[in-house]
Amino acid sequence: MRKTIICIAAAILFAAGAPSAFAQEVSLGGQPVGIELSVEGVLVAGVSEVTTAKGVRCPAGDAGIEAGDLIKRMDGTETETVEDVLSAVEKAGGRSIKTQVLRGGKEVSLSITPVRSDDERWMLGMLLRDGISGIGTLTFYDPDSGRYGALGHSVTDESSGETVTLDEGSILGAEIVGVVQGKEGDPGELKGCTDASDTLGSIDDNADCGIFGTAFQLLGGEKIETGEMKPGKAELVTTVQGHENASYSITIDRVYSENGCRRALITVSDPLLLSITGGIVQGMSGSPIIQNGRLVGAVTHVFVEDPTRGCCVGIEEMLERAGISAA
Repeated sequence: MRKTIICIAAAILFAAGAPSAFAQEVSLGGQPVGIELSVEGVLVAGVSEVTTAKGVRCPAGDAGIEAGDLIKRMDGTETETVEDVLSAVEKAGGRSIKTQVLRGGKEVSLSITPVRSDDERWMLGMLLRDGISGIGTLTFYDPDSGRYGALGHSVTDESSGETVTLDEGSILGAEIVGVVQGKEGDPGELKGCTDASDTLGSIDDNADCGIFGTAFQLLGGEKIETGEMKPGKAELVTTVQGHENASYSITIDRVYSENGCRRALITVSDPLLLSITGGIVQGMSGSPIIQNGRLVGAVTHVFVEDPTRGCCVGIEEMLERAGISAA
């Protein structure tokens, strides 16, 4: 998914000689997937000004609406789509609309009064969306349970940075059709296209360590055991053209604990990948990390100031979140 900037908090290093983890066997990912989510309610992507005959107004901002709010009800009627919000505004005309929004897990009641724009439309001055789409990378698929994990981090609202409250979602077939190289201050991206007719699976969990769900068909590639990350040489498996993945050399610089979960800092050293992408770019999130022949983690973020460096999450957290028990 298209998420870039990262800030690393203070960390506690794991000892390099820590005992090896479980040996759960899964199918290796590294292939691109399209991601489509619908949210619970209508998401406020931002507030904007409305030009009226009496000057510029911002009714949503005046009412206390904030980017990242989820509009749940307007005048007692549930709002599930952008069209529901537009219908409520048109029905209200110029009178105030009682509105309930979800903010930070708590419901907030507000009152918003539409204004008539200079082109004779009732407007609230909000940028709205009821779904989010993008490209990410499959991390693993478990043939025994049909469960998969991808992305390595949650899908968030670009405006607020908050994790999106999932209603339902799907992963779709996808291919990479181009690359924008990462540079200092610009993380770059994999340009992909998705096939809306090729639904690979459902998304039922949008979590800090990735998106998870049940596949409708076999995913991934060869079987691979899992293990724990340790500082040292490793490989990143990702797709930079079409459907086919490949392995590239990286170094796991250090492993640390964040909120009780295993994380790592990595550096891309592979000359071929550096020549193609400049390092880690948007769309690589979820790309598997292999060390000593085992799947140990997944790419999560890139450092904007240095696209050769980034972060990854330990595979054990993703497996646990997917509901896959360790062997």
